[in-house]
Amino acid sequence: MDKDIMRIIGESAETIGNMKKLAGRINKVAEIIIDAYKKGGKVIIFGNGGSAGQAQHIATELVHRFEKDRKAIPAIALTTDTSCITAIGNDWGFEQVFERQVEALATPRDVVIGMSTSGNSANVIKAIAKANEIGCRTIALTGRDGGKIKELADMTIIVPNSNTARIQEAHLVIGHIICKIVEDSL
Repeated sequence: MDKDIMRIIGESAETIGNMKKLAGRINKVAEIIIDAYKKGGKVIIFGNGGSAGQAQHIATELVHRFEKDRKAIPAIALTTDTSCITAIGNDWGFEQVFERQVEALATPRDVVIGMSTSGNSANVIKAIAKANEIGCRTIALTGRDGGKIKELADMTIIVPNSNTARIQEAHLVIGHIICKIVEDSL
């Protein structure tokens, strides 16, 4: 048992340590978001499963606060409206649950962030494609080899790992770094 715990801690620490190579991309994403906020835009963020929870977490850090008291910053997690998700999923299919919401809520001033550990989640890919049609800036947070989404998003941050849990842990760290940069800049 202790061996497994130490192994997992070591894998997590190694993954987070390898993110130093992503610092430039993380900073560029924060700059894109800051620019959108200065132009009256918002962040729209989504993902499936654990990524859905992280999308909500990051949106909350922006709307409420991260490390300091300040004016609220507009952000929406598309994973929170169960009536909308279940209606779209039931009537049109699960692949459209984020795409339809992006179509309804996004404007060209917005940044749309899709989270997919594989980069191949069909509903995340469709939503990023719709955001591109609308003229939004699009960001993908992924892992493994980046998947199909890396070809669609304006900017992709690929966590260099193939383990879903390690990728999700890194995505949360990336989200916190971005929140810190955005909060300090606005």
